[in-house]
Amino acid sequence: MREFSLPALYEVPTDGNLTDLIRRNAAQHPDVAVMGRKVDGAWTDVTATQFLAEVRAAAKGLIASGVRPGDRVGLISRTRYEWVQLDFAIWSAGAVTVPVYETSSAEQVQWILGDSGAVAVIVETGTHAAAVESVRGNLPELKHVWRLDRGGVEELTAAGAGVPDETVDRATSAAKADDIATIVYTSGTTGRPKGCVLTHRNFFAECGNVVERLKPLFRTGECSALLFLPAAHVFGRLIEVGSVLAPIRLGCVPDIKDLTEELAAFRPTLILGVPRVFEKVYNSARAKAQAEGKGKIFDKAAQTAIEYSRATSTPEGPSLGLKLKHFVFDKLVYSKLRAVLGGRCQAAVSGGAPLGERLGHFYRGIGLTVLEGYGLTETCAATAFNPYDRPKIGTVGQPLPGSVVRIADDGEVLVHGEHVFSGYWKNESATAEALADGWFHTGDIGTLDEDGYLAITGRKKEILVTAGGKNVAPAVIEDRIRGHALVAECMVVGDGRPFVGALVTIDEEFLVRWAAEHGKPAGSTAASLREDPDLLAEVQRAVDDGNAAVSKAESVRKFRVLTSQFTEEAGHITPSLKLKRNVVAKDFADEIEAIYRA
Repeated sequence: MREFSLPALYEVPTDGNLTDLIRRNAAQHPDVAVMGRKVDGAWTDVTATQFLAEVRAAAKGLIASGVRPGDRVGLISRTRYEWVQLDFAIWSAGAVTVPVYETSSAEQVQWILGDSGAVAVIVETGTHAAAVESVRGNLPELKHVWRLDRGGVEELTAAGAGVPDETVDRATSAAKADDIATIVYTSGTTGRPKGCVLTHRNFFAECGNVVERLKPLFRTGECSALLFLPAAHVFGRLIEVGSVLAPIRLGCVPDIKDLTEELAAFRPTLILGVPRVFEKVYNSARAKAQAEGKGKIFDKAAQTAIEYSRATSTPEGPSLGLKLKHFVFDKLVYSKLRAVLGGRCQAAVSGGAPLGERLGHFYRGIGLTVLEGYGLTETCAATAFNPYDRPKIGTVGQPLPGSVVRIADDGEVLVHGEHVFSGYWKNESATAEALADGWFHTGDIGTLDEDGYLAITGRKKEILVTAGGKNVAPAVIEDRIRGHALVAECMVVGDGRPFVGALVTIDEEFLVRWAAEHGKPAGSTAASLREDPDLLAEVQRAVDDGNAAVSKAESVRKFRVLTSQFTEEAGHITPSLKLKRNVVAKDFADEIEAIYRA
């Protein structure tokens, strides 16, 4: 199939903006908890009425400080309650939110705030404030800096105490559906980040249709979502705005190290994450079982879950014997895994990279359906996702209702719909290239099956061509290899080379446990075990699993275990965990050469 579409399930308002949602919630669901926030270490509900009042109070402070409709306001913070509050406050002042990753360097902060022409910025910590201050001389339009850990919200609220309600009402209603809501700078695997201009219409079309298609997961008063991914990423904004649109209770976790504890405390019905999160949960559970001498039971339980899930997709369904095994393991293993996620989680949404068919079946088999989706910043997050009632594991689902997905002659995925961005900020040439012929050119390679389910098979610009002329899509092999507990990252190489190779980094957390279980010296590192036969054999098993997904000509023949990690600080990966292949190839050129030495 070359093209597929679904009718829209949500009608975008023509003259409204996203702040309409919080006013509607306060009017229709005044006492319903729409947010959860940590107060003195405990989760406390924030009702729709309270949230509206706190948003408007902060918006008044922005207005009193000179922020006008259309102005850009930067926001540098981890994912926390105040992020959501201030995002809506900026919109309520008629302004435009410019999110900046809290891990960004001073140079990146300067580029984003300077390119967007931000007149103000709200930061979370002293580190963020120092980064802004170090480049402030190059930001002539920047007038204000507020700091959250120094009472920034209270400062804004106090500043706006004398602003009349009518003034904030005028500012709040200034933006219409086609006005800019946010400029999200793509982290970019090459070159400087480009500012994706996303309108209020884009978010309405995106979030409205996602919520309608996944209605059982967005029941007001019953469902809740826990957000622990960066709110600066458009994927996080999907859950933020979608939760408010529904509305359902939303909680934010600033530090992913606290995730296990917060899952148990918040007890969400919906979570979202990248594949690495779901891999970690699986690998941690398996390692814990092995440490307790229950590794064989866990592996049997995992295989049963996978078989059970696969059987549910067949006309005949699971056999009686499989149902009995599944029932037993549900009592022994699966219920404990669900408890780790808070005990109430009905589903999870995964994006950013392929989850893998095996892991998808494992989670569905234990009672947690992971709905894979696919999208980009330019598509305001998901442009395809699996429906809750008819997921097809191994795909990223059907197009967002109201949009069209087309497969071009060269295999590139093209997208059209109201959720597609309007262009790159002050970059007409890049906009013209991305939106050629009225379609957004994603740069990804994919296929559509007979039911309109999309599968992503590679990245157009990342296709390797070996010396023998074989085209290789690295993502397929990399995602499989990365699924092994010991592997942190993997990058396939081989462009213009006689065969395909790979660079592999070791997961430091699991290395400690693996080393102890295999009798290696205490304090062993990837560097000290680089040539260890047992470690190399374990990595080879991961590589063999990756090779099973591709033809012999595309398979990895040799690999190198690296002694260091691919890091965001070194420029090897983006904040959304995408590999910057050119940077990795440059920094590890000697390691790549070593793969091809005779």
